[in-house]
Amino acid sequence: MTFSFDSYMKDMVQPMRDELTRIGVEELRTPEEVAQALDSQEGTTLIVVNSVCGCAAGQCRPGVAKALQNAVKPDRLLTVFAGQDKEATAKAREYFAPYPPSSPSIALMKNGELVHFIQRHQIEDRSAEMIANDLIGAFEQYCK
Repeated sequence: MTFSFDSYMKDMVQPMRDELTRIGVEELRTPEEVAQALDSQEGTTLIVVNSVCGCAAGQCRPGVAKALQNAVKPDRLLTVFAGQDKEATAKAREYFAPYPPSSPSIALMKNGELVHFIQRHQIEDRSAEMIANDLIGAFEQYCK
């Protein structure tokens, strides 16, 4: 049996992908999918830059899941996976200017404009509950 690092990583990362897709977040795997989803968007869109790091597992993904239980939420829910789908992630980050690349991170866009952004440093030292409350506040402000 031949060991494949790529296959191993895929198997290891799949549950991290599933944590968002099973709650209705659409995964974008290519730059073309990102451009199609974001170039002519209307309404509100949440974009989660997913990651294998501990703060993504402990705070980011659970915080997003908790926030999406709110009655008011974005029209579209999207994710890219940093370090795995590199080109798709790079394309998504083009929409997050002036913020530097950050994994994990969470962006909220309204009619194509970035209106709220949570960077890694705002995730790693906060609880999932705090992140959820931050997102719910943004949802209440921009998604009505």
